[in-house]
Amino acid sequence: MAVVRLERVFLEYPVYHGSSRSLKKALLAASTQGNLARDALDRVNVRALNNIDLELRNGDRLALIGPNGAGKTTLLKVLAGIYEPTQGCVVTSGRVSALLDAQVGLNPDATGRENIILRGMYMDIHPREMVKHADEVAAFTELGQYLDMPVRTYSAGMMIRLAFAISTCVPPEILLMDEWLAAGDAHFLAKAHRRMEAFVQASNILVLASHSIPLVQEWCNRAIFLQQGYVAASGDINEVIAAYRRTLQMGASAA
Repeated sequence: MAVVRLERVFLEYPVYHGSSRSLKKALLAASTQGNLARDALDRVNVRALNNIDLELRNGDRLALIGPNGAGKTTLLKVLAGIYEPTQGCVVTSGRVSALLDAQVGLNPDATGRENIILRGMYMDIHPREMVKHADEVAAFTELGQYLDMPVRTYSAGMMIRLAFAISTCVPPEILLMDEWLAAGDAHFLAKAHRRMEAFVQASNILVLASHSIPLVQEWCNRAIFLQQGYVAASGDINEVIAAYRRTLQMGASAA
């Protein structure tokens, strides 16, 4: 049985360097939002996630909603094991597939065909299993002769085709998704949507970060509304969306 559990998860990262203008802008924005903290070494840290508790089991379809900078992608990366929390505990049980970044797990100097195996290994799938899916992945991408060329020669759209096809060739138990598919062309997006519907249905647990309310209403039954790294609301998808919309309306009225 697939399980995802977070207990009192905090994530902070230090602000090391940057141009004086961009650093000042980042610090001012974070201080306005109350996301600044100092660690034992007196370094300035940005608190990206603040005291997150979460438990997901088979059949849960969770949407992460909120404004830019709320912590949605950061939370996905914690669930994927890309970020380690500063405090707290993260437990996942089941095969995880993370569709977060088109370039993660791809070697730019390897060909598209070689990357089918390489990204599969990044997803903890044995090369022998990926070989079985290579022809199907190649057909779905419609990249033709480009599959035998280095990935560094690909456009952003071509890279997304390859990464998406590889990531969705083996159904996961736990599926983590961000909105990076938006860069695809209309023909590919239609194919991807049909493929993703089947992929979502085959997964035990889905966590989807999106600004598209119709999309999360279609695919999710639960939601978390994140705001400045905090959970502002959690529960039934429609109730949380209503809370999010009320916050947006209050912000618009204040402006």
